[in-house]
Amino acid sequence: MKKILFLFMLVLAAVLTAAAQDDTDTLSVDASVSMGAISPYVYGSNMNLYATIPMSLMEEAQALGLGFVRFGGGDTDLMDMRTNILDLFVLQMRAIGAEPLMSVRLLDGTPEAAAELVRYANLEKGYNIRYWSIGNEPNLFQSLLGAERYTTEELVVQWRAIAEAMLEVDPEIILVGPDITGYVPLTVAGETATHVQPSNGGNALDAEGRDWMVEFLRANGDLVDIVAVHRYPFGGNNRANPSRDQLRANLPEWDIMIANLRQLIVNITGREIPIAVTEFNSNSTNNIGGEATLDSHFNALWIGDVIGRLINGGVVIATQWDIQGGANRGWGLLGSYDVRPSAYTYMMYTHFGEELLSAASPDPNVTIYAARRADGALTLMVINLGETEIERTLDIAGFTPAGDAEVWRFDEATKAEQVEPQTITDGAVITLPPLSMTVYVIPAAN
Repeated sequence: MKKILFLFMLVLAAVLTAAAQDDTDTLSVDASVSMGAISPYVYGSNMNLYATIPMSLMEEAQALGLGFVRFGGGDTDLMDMRTNILDLFVLQMRAIGAEPLMSVRLLDGTPEAAAELVRYANLEKGYNIRYWSIGNEPNLFQSLLGAERYTTEELVVQWRAIAEAMLEVDPEIILVGPDITGYVPLTVAGETATHVQPSNGGNALDAEGRDWMVEFLRANGDLVDIVAVHRYPFGGNNRANPSRDQLRANLPEWDIMIANLRQLIVNITGREIPIAVTEFNSNSTNNIGGEATLDSHFNALWIGDVIGRLINGGVVIATQWDIQGGANRGWGLLGSYDVRPSAYTYMMYTHFGEELLSAASPDPNVTIYAARRADGALTLMVINLGETEIERTLDIAGFTPAGDAEVWRFDEATKAEQVEPQTITDGAVITLPPLSMTVYVIPAAN
């Protein structure tokens, strides 16, 4: 009897192991569960005084599908914005079809200067710039820009004065802020949060121990239309280049960060305010030439996964830093004369749908995002951050395909190109190359 029981337990263990393996190998999609509309502004980037779109790369810039571009960065707090810079920015945004956001000066800025820029842009020139921000990363004003003193007390008073002056000129503008960097709430209890330690650049607390975001929301939660933060998980005081494993391990942080920030906003203001991540990349320090540096293929895939997580989190604006960099500058979707790997990430998302659907993967190295296009097609974005080719089974519910899927791929050999079509139905097995993004566009039966 004991021998029979032992054999039974062995068989049961084998069955359970096989089932667990099957679960690990299955990517689940439920097209009947809508998660809401995807904001086109999550496909965004940044420009500053040193970035522009080279005329020789204008077609490539248009192919990125950018829906939103912010003009910002630290230089906007070192000078009042010149109107000819604003003119050029608007001209380039019109050329690529992106919604512009313009920043005004906060550090040593004045309400009068900010109001004049709004008047020039929207009343005199008729640019109708809807999105505006005030200052850039005020929690770094002392450490990076040399301010003798800058705390939450200065921020809340100065931001409000400038905001009110701008709204007096054009009450229809949308205010985005406060653009605190490194603000990653790990837990939230009422109006109190615990945060990621500030060693990577940016402190959640000012020099007197007050929380930058909490104090801002208490004072200006009635005026701000979109709450904005920045995030570079590496860089700052920690200048070592991250490894691929470190970037992989960082990804779940984005899910926690957005969910907790949303809860904190509600706890303090009593209302839901949309969230933006108006600067993000893996590193705030320029780095190139490594396996996971800013200019690497792996970093491009990492950005793609971050975008997917921000979409899942309901973020309305996400702007990668930044749109263009020179030969020795790791940031940039575009170089001076060529396209960077991260550009292909954005090109891949041009095939993704507009309505987010339920999708899940049990494998930490493989993520799947699903969406429906306006024509009813089901689109699947599958990212393999692993180092080997793998096969995965698709569990698709609530959708009937009408034919073969278009397949678009970005890996080390294929640069956001269409490859052989594939029949994708419930139970289909897909092959994912190592370090790859693949988009499946599956037509819907009428």
